[in-house]
Amino acid sequence: MTPRVLNFGAGPSALPESVLKQAGEGLLDFQDTGIGIAEISHRSNEFKTYLQGVESDIKKLLKVPDSHAILFTQGGGSAQFSAVVLNMLARHHELYPALEPQQRVMDYIITGSWSDKAAKEARRLGGGTVNVVVDSRKLSTQEKFDNIPSHKNDTYKFSRNPVLIYYCANETVDGVEFSREEGNGTSFPFHLLPEHAPLVADYSSSFMSHPIPRLQDHAIIYAGVQKNLGPAGLTVLIVRKDCIVDVDKATQNGALPVPLCTAYQTLAKHHSLYNTPPVLSIYITGLVLRKMIQDFGEDALEKYAALSANKSAKVYDALKKGEQNSVFKSKVRDDSGSQMNVVFDVVGEDKLNQFIAGAEALNMKGLLGHRSVGGVRVSLYNAVTEDQVQTLVDYMTKFSEGKSVP
Repeated sequence: MTPRVLNFGAGPSALPESVLKQAGEGLLDFQDTGIGIAEISHRSNEFKTYLQGVESDIKKLLKVPDSHAILFTQGGGSAQFSAVVLNMLARHHELYPALEPQQRVMDYIITGSWSDKAAKEARRLGGGTVNVVVDSRKLSTQEKFDNIPSHKNDTYKFSRNPVLIYYCANETVDGVEFSREEGNGTSFPFHLLPEHAPLVADYSSSFMSHPIPRLQDHAIIYAGVQKNLGPAGLTVLIVRKDCIVDVDKATQNGALPVPLCTAYQTLAKHHSLYNTPPVLSIYITGLVLRKMIQDFGEDALEKYAALSANKSAKVYDALKKGEQNSVFKSKVRDDSGSQMNVVFDVVGEDKLNQFIAGAEALNMKGLLGHRSVGGVRVSLYNAVTEDQVQTLVDYMTKFSEGKSVP
């Protein structure tokens, strides 16, 4: 059997080996039913009970209040670019039926490629107007996503009564993380928000790696699980219950029609079982959640946050040494680096290829940067161990010092 690699890929990303072995057993026999998890009916009592357990574990770990519902769906984070717009426009029509489309403003905080794509989708769908609260490219000397905007009042241009205020908690393409802890508690400017602002957050890249700051103040939080929690195919939604509205009634009031399977009302009414959900992804996600609780208890996210900070600090230290040797160059400002994704260039002709080849010779894979920005991207999701990170750091150090590497 080929040895398992050290997987630093950005997603689908590494999963705990013990969980993969459990999942293999479940493919043959799910909970002593004699039926594999990929074969069993999603309407069976066994699977319904399991799904309820997954929901319960998410609530425990994130301390989700009763004001919010947990929903499971397909389509990944990109599908939610559309779904959040349609559902929140329907809610806005319910609250303010007499407004014209130009009076329905959606606020977008653009700090990287994902929030930029989300804003473009909102414009494409119509039904309202898009207000760019801040675009971090305009605050960059290189006109690219390499910074977290300042919290000065004149930086953010929020609307008075927006349909939604959208941000991405970790811009994985450019490595900019918008939810890291700072002196004021979080790098999101909660103190600047309009009163009762309907906050929407894409947490895909950092979901379940740390507690979510001010979770109760969010209208919608969504995350694809393929970074820290499970295989691709499942999206978890945390939706405040007053944002689950009758979309058909809203359409009668002039809102855009909402496809049935993207309506949060459909998901909530049918307990995420209106159509066949991604059963296998839900199963493995549940195994990961149970392992988290078994290892560290119901306060596991505090532990994972500390581990994440420690792992990223080691990589950033190695990156800084490489910069001092003129071998590496960070893609983001020092104060805007992500704990989940460390991105940098390797300086010199063909040096990137040498770096990647040397890493692969040491059984480390998934380090090549996103096709849109190139360079190196080190993804440090929950299943990446401290020992694995140390192996990478040792290699980075040797490479930057010009020492012989494979």
